[in-house]
Amino acid sequence: MSIPAAAPRPYPPLGATAEKFLADNHLCTLTTVRADGSPHVAPVRFTWDARAGVARVMTTVTRQKARNLLAASGGRAAVCQVAGMRWITLEGAATVSTDDERLKEGIRRYTARYWSPPPQPPGLAVIEIAVDHVMGLY
Repeated sequence: MSIPAAAPRPYPPLGATAEKFLADNHLCTLTTVRADGSPHVAPVRFTWDARAGVARVMTTVTRQKARNLLAASGGRAAVCQVAGMRWITLEGAATVSTDDERLKEGIRRYTARYWSPPPQPPGLAVIEIAVDHVMGLY
């Protein structure tokens, strides 16, 4: 199962401080929207691809976060990283993919950031957020 990724949208350029903060290993959450419109917030690990303007979250197609996005074509998601009083939120259109090349890229970036590969259960998928809105105090 694969939904085509949204073309990366322009996002506000991030400075060196934000880029460094996004490379650090901190607590993160992903917010998606349920069918009833209520938010679903889950703890996650994510990676940031500054060149493409894409945040990636590894998951499985059976998890609520993936199901929310699969049910809402063109759905949006936000990933937020927090460390003390510093925080950054990356928001945009999100897709879910099981495409081998996208999975390999997600696994490669996850392994580089977190020093070990992600779990790889059946149904592995990558959520890709084409970031078009950034908020934070970092």
